[in-house]
Amino acid sequence: MRRYAFIVACVLLAASLPAFATIFGSVRGVVHDPQHRPIRGARVTLKAKDSSFTQSQDSNSNGEFLFTSVPIGDYTVTASYKGFQETSEDVIVESDTRPVLHLQLAIEGAKELVTVYETPGQVTTDSATPTTLLSRRTIQQTPGANLTNDMEMITDYVPATYVTHDMLHMLGGHQFEWLIDGVPIPNTNIATNLGPQIYPRDIDYLEAYSGSFDADYGDRTYGMFNVEPRTGFEYNRDCDLDITAGNFYQTDNQLSCGSHSERSAFYISLNGNRSAYGLQTPIAQDVNDAANGFGGFATFIFNSDAQNQYRLIASLMRDYYQIPIDPNPNSSGNRILESSGESPSYGLHDAEVEPDGYALLSWVHTFSPKTILTISPFYHYNGADYHGGVHDTPVRSTIQQNAGYAGAQTDFTRTFWKNQFQAGFYSFYQHQSNYFNNVFAVPTAGSPNLPASSIGVNGGLVDEWVNDTFKVTPWFTLILGLRSSQFDSTIKEQANDPRFGAALRVPHLKWVFSGFYGYYYQAPPLSTATGALLGLATSQDFGFAPLHGERDIQWQYGVTIPYRNWTLWVNNYETRAENWLDHNNIGESNIFWPITWSYALIQGWQLTLRSPNVLHHGQFHLAYANQIARATSPITGGLICPPADGTACPLDIPPGLAPVDHDQRNTLNFGFNGILPWNAYASTNVYYGSGFTNGLYGAPDAQYPGPYLPSHTTFDISAGKRFAGRYTISATMLNVTDLRVQLDNSLTFGGFHWNEPRQIYGEVRYRFKF
Repeated sequence: MRRYAFIVACVLLAASLPAFATIFGSVRGVVHDPQHRPIRGARVTLKAKDSSFTQSQDSNSNGEFLFTSVPIGDYTVTASYKGFQETSEDVIVESDTRPVLHLQLAIEGAKELVTVYETPGQVTTDSATPTTLLSRRTIQQTPGANLTNDMEMITDYVPATYVTHDMLHMLGGHQFEWLIDGVPIPNTNIATNLGPQIYPRDIDYLEAYSGSFDADYGDRTYGMFNVEPRTGFEYNRDCDLDITAGNFYQTDNQLSCGSHSERSAFYISLNGNRSAYGLQTPIAQDVNDAANGFGGFATFIFNSDAQNQYRLIASLMRDYYQIPIDPNPNSSGNRILESSGESPSYGLHDAEVEPDGYALLSWVHTFSPKTILTISPFYHYNGADYHGGVHDTPVRSTIQQNAGYAGAQTDFTRTFWKNQFQAGFYSFYQHQSNYFNNVFAVPTAGSPNLPASSIGVNGGLVDEWVNDTFKVTPWFTLILGLRSSQFDSTIKEQANDPRFGAALRVPHLKWVFSGFYGYYYQAPPLSTATGALLGLATSQDFGFAPLHGERDIQWQYGVTIPYRNWTLWVNNYETRAENWLDHNNIGESNIFWPITWSYALIQGWQLTLRSPNVLHHGQFHLAYANQIARATSPITGGLICPPADGTACPLDIPPGLAPVDHDQRNTLNFGFNGILPWNAYASTNVYYGSGFTNGLYGAPDAQYPGPYLPSHTTFDISAGKRFAGRYTISATMLNVTDLRVQLDNSLTFGGFHWNEPRQIYGEVRYRFKF
């Protein structure tokens, strides 16, 4: 481990190595007259739609312009020149993309059309990674999306995403990663944290990546959420006060302030929330289910000169969740738990506390318009503390998992000829501290009380990669990359993962076909069982085996069809995983513990449809996925059955591939964000799920006859209005019909899980000067 500590120290102090992807793109193009002759010296201005971010330059002798280090978002590009009419075009910038604009200036007094070859309604060939880009305005208007612990900003728009047993699942897996300002926030502990990594109201733009990652994008096969936080460029010594109130004694509030100058900007926010409804309940009623949290967030940006920018981002948060229960000892659910050897929930009064904090500093240096270096040291602290109630019966469990991550990443990007070349280095050192205690109210010979135990484990990860995006022609792009990973902890592992992608735009038709094939390695959690935890497992005929990293092979192919600024995207994918990371609870402890299945196979296809601003009254969105997620025994790591035990292992599933507990074959979201007269809006979303796997199918006491639980459809709605430019009021209703169904009965954390009840809340937002 000294070697990894030395590497991290070198990166932090010297900051001299190239590395990871950023959330920047570039905008380039040509200014020409009606005869397509280039115009030299035309003034070209790039202006953000939702902030005061602006860059300007003059076109060169070939009429060309190039804006580099452009943050993701929506922009307007304006060109002007004496004797010509000014013209403007909109453009969307996504990470590592290079939109090209052809701006035609009409002679003053004449009427000419402007031809734009890559507008928001069209599709570039810069990437094969399926990407969903959401703005702050969309998040604010989507029903439920701006609440602290809800995931509607993802599940309403990104196909193959849904929440069950309180956790977000994506593309058939559990593991996804949050990137803040292009920097991944490491967290190797699967199934320990429930909410998003950042408060939704602090997000300026959110990029959701659905697989097919270039070599510069890490190791999380199933998805990544890249956040550009609010910066203060949208403020001018302004503050926003947001206050919500609703049923379940719910409130979710924020105070945010920011401002900017020509060279710098800052944004600071404080937030707090509470509710009598927190986690999904084991029955239709809400019992022992309070939740609360608070936190703060800050960003600072300083442009020392035209070549250097510094960004500092910091966050602190703490969330508390009661564990909901079924209070009836004789209910069918509690009887099923007891007959299965699990703890019934009626005797528990447990809680989960999740502290989290991170700080990251980024230096962006522009050597030239085509050469950019970004260096980002970071530190992340994360905790997941499960506390059993004093009067819990039959067992009281306490576990504390605290992890610290220190590391750095950089990104070196060089554009030359038809290539965009990237080389990278990413590394972090992790210290994991685990405490475990388990007390049986009535100890027996088979379940003795053992003393509490604790252990500290160190580990580290080093990644290097190279990646090249080669634009063979303006309509055909090849993507080639190689990512190398070295992991060192209680075990040592190494992986070399090639990745290949291609994107082809059919001329005139303008459909874009894309394909991808790649390998992934994901470092395992640093989990080691000793003392009381090992004794508890042994007393229930279980054991522990080392966790190894997950190794995946993924391919995708699809087509994106633009039509009159509508965009239809259809994609087919398959993921084959060895040592597939999952989780299970330890007998009667009701505590998740990471495990690895020997093999998993995930197959599916997905579709999204996004509309333009239809008749200036709003946008439609649709996201659909048809997916099969299956795995097979034996369990190869984590909580396992002792290999010398001749009895049948209760953790194993029958031979062959079988659906996992979060397998849902069809998932659909459809909605509309409408613009109404008098500065008002209304938004809706309809969710349909065909039902998750019936974990008790075939059992004598099964409550549902088929292999899948019931299908379910819910409807959300939100409406708001802005007054005098300073006040905004809105009202939101989630699950309007209050339809309640059982989502999950796989006997995991807290027993069964039902979907969320009807929630009604109002919000008031007030902007003022400071």
